[in-house]
Amino acid sequence: MAILIGQFELLLTLYSYEGIIVDSIEAKKAVSSLMQEPFSSVPLIWVIQDDVLAKRLPFYEEMDWKHLVTLWRNTFSRADVIVFPDFTLPMLYSVLDTGNFFVIPGSPVDVWSAERYSQTHFKHQLRELNGFHQDDLVVLVIGSSLFYDKLSWDYAVAMHAIGPLLVKYARRNDGGSYKFVFLCGNSTGDSDDAFQEIASRLGLLPGSVRHFGINANVNSVLTMADIVLYGSSQDEQGFPPLLVRSMTFGIPVVVPDIPVITKYIVDGVHGILFPQHNPDALMRAFSSLIADGRLSEFAITVASSGKLLAKNMMASDCISTHVKLLENILDFPSDTILPGPLAKLEELSWNWNLLEGGINQDAGDMPDEDSTQSVVVHALEDELTDLMDLRNTSENQTDTIGDFPTEQDWAVLQEVEQIEEFEIVEKEELEDRMERDPGSWNDIYRNARKSEKLSFEKNERDEGELERTGQPVCIYEIYEGTGAWSFLHHGSLYRGLSLSTKARRLRSDDVDAVSRLRLLNNTYYGDILCEIGGLFSIAKRVDNIHRRPWIGFQSWRTAGRKVSLSPKAEKVLEESVQGEEKGDVMYFWARLDMDGGVSGSNDALTFWSMCDILNGGGCRNTFEQAFRKIYALPSHVEALPPMPEDGGYWSTLHSWVMPTPSFLEFIMFTRMFADSLDSLHLNSSATNFCLLGETEAEKRHCYCRILELLVNVWAYHSARKMVYLDPHTGLLSEQHPIELRRGFMWAKYFNFTLLKSMDEDLAEAADDGYNPREPWLWPLTGEVHWQGIYEREREERYRLKMDKKRKTREKLNERMKYGYKQKSLGG
Repeated sequence: MAILIGQFELLLTLYSYEGIIVDSIEAKKAVSSLMQEPFSSVPLIWVIQDDVLAKRLPFYEEMDWKHLVTLWRNTFSRADVIVFPDFTLPMLYSVLDTGNFFVIPGSPVDVWSAERYSQTHFKHQLRELNGFHQDDLVVLVIGSSLFYDKLSWDYAVAMHAIGPLLVKYARRNDGGSYKFVFLCGNSTGDSDDAFQEIASRLGLLPGSVRHFGINANVNSVLTMADIVLYGSSQDEQGFPPLLVRSMTFGIPVVVPDIPVITKYIVDGVHGILFPQHNPDALMRAFSSLIADGRLSEFAITVASSGKLLAKNMMASDCISTHVKLLENILDFPSDTILPGPLAKLEELSWNWNLLEGGINQDAGDMPDEDSTQSVVVHALEDELTDLMDLRNTSENQTDTIGDFPTEQDWAVLQEVEQIEEFEIVEKEELEDRMERDPGSWNDIYRNARKSEKLSFEKNERDEGELERTGQPVCIYEIYEGTGAWSFLHHGSLYRGLSLSTKARRLRSDDVDAVSRLRLLNNTYYGDILCEIGGLFSIAKRVDNIHRRPWIGFQSWRTAGRKVSLSPKAEKVLEESVQGEEKGDVMYFWARLDMDGGVSGSNDALTFWSMCDILNGGGCRNTFEQAFRKIYALPSHVEALPPMPEDGGYWSTLHSWVMPTPSFLEFIMFTRMFADSLDSLHLNSSATNFCLLGETEAEKRHCYCRILELLVNVWAYHSARKMVYLDPHTGLLSEQHPIELRRGFMWAKYFNFTLLKSMDEDLAEAADDGYNPREPWLWPLTGEVHWQGIYEREREERYRLKMDKKRKTREKLNERMKYGYKQKSLGG
């Protein structure tokens, strides 16, 4: 599990069945990718820290861009939970609410933003720009309704509550100049006029009352203030974010004694509390911060304590709530090393060391968050409106938009075309196997010319096949879903292998594994076999698709893990397979990481202990049972092949290359092992039973991880040379040398003659209709061939040949008996 905290971002990624937390409005494109396979089932938590998109939603409604609103709503619905750091944001995004909104107050964003802003902005400069004198004592009044466009009654009540305070200090002209600034609504002329009218009625000095809108730069307004007064009398659901920023700027705060504030602030320590609806108490609280028209020493002490408190004030509540959310949303794999109980932590605080570097680096000329996010939102608007032509959408054009094909329409059309193509190919194969009258010489000549022309056109279209001409090896990249396209490679060395018919790349000659192996069309078996099903599909009639001496495979996940082959390593691999004389070797480049051992332990992991970790603790026991069943070993005989503990590397992620005959031998063993493994699960009465997993995701993909590591056991005990190819540098290093394996290998169980005889026994049983169980997996994973089938086919060919001879002989005898009958002239 890796955690990355950055600017407005918290990203959590779990190995296999990944869970992702995405932050900021820039995550729109990332979420779009997560709506596609193979990421559509990944748990997603989207953290939204700003109101940039919310401000655009009324404009979308005004412009009648209903499709754009619907698109954002669908995007929001993809997330399992959308987290907001403040209770006002969900109200602004209510148009997009699909029932997955959740508020976790206490985000460090406000503190982080204030500290970053204070690196480059100074109070005296901002005051000069906004018309304040350096000797002015600026009192900033804030309230609860901070994100609404219009002035609220909350501020009218606040004006009435602090009226005596205004009358006492804003009328003074005795050497101390007091300026009261109200932060609310928008910066419009009407709002300013309203405040000036109130000031004149109260007899306040001109300019003593100012108004700034919430749409202005809030950080600049806070920086100019000497005292912040929270004038709202409403009970808040969360601690006001602007109070957090004010305290971070080192400004003393005067706040009412509402529960959400008294939970954190101690009166006279972190701020000054006063009872609600008590003007006299407010007057005393405010006066305690003033001395001779300036801030008192007491106020400076309170501000300093408040700044220290704000740093981690709500970290404990925020972190613990996030942890509970993750526990409820994410289905952690059994191999994940989870942290200890939250209750054992005495004090929770933010790890500011991770953020300080970003603060110092970006403090120089970092643009405002809102402007940056606005650029992203507007860029997406332009892209989506150009694509969907939303500007011309209206009620009078509903029919036109309705006729425009959607993504679902294209998917249905593509599926129909693929089904038709499959039926044509199947029909052609059946016709090729049937004996038919060749016809006249003219027909044969015409068909031959037509076949040559079609073959030439096909080769012209198939650029990938042309690129691979003369290559000794082809690596099939296994993937499922359009979301994995960006992880795939192009070029003569690679060819895609799609586990989903609908997800093949449009301009590529990717192999459709489902059309080659119909078992993968079964959702249950497609899920539990995963990528090994793609290997089964290639091995079935391999000569029809792979005509090269070497074959390789690679999962799309290798690119995501940054362990795919570099150009230098690709060149080394190609040169190595060309120079290999014996060819009995396996090259691999994504290694099973066992160097670090288990967290908190100094002992390195072994192959079998790592396999146990990746398979819910059941790898060794399950492997032994399946292996025993394959060879019918008695219970007193050891059935778990020993694997060395020499610290060498093992292959993972199906990233390997081997000779094609060796691959077919490996698949022969793997088919029997997978069938034996499946029989163990079929004996259970539980519908979702899995010996190799604990979570729902692991039970769904039950056989995937153990079959992924099976190549190591086969290669080690069948005496294959195992070579690790560093994917970055291209360096080659032999692993577990054969001379050191002697005395440890179980070569008798992996002998080709034995495996071939076992394979033929299974094929004979399948051919005779003897099914040891229902369903029987083995016949569905590839070709069924045994000597009896060959003999029967030979006998059938001999019978047809003799039948043809008999008919020819009868025809000759008839001609000899009756002679030729010449047709009459002109007949």
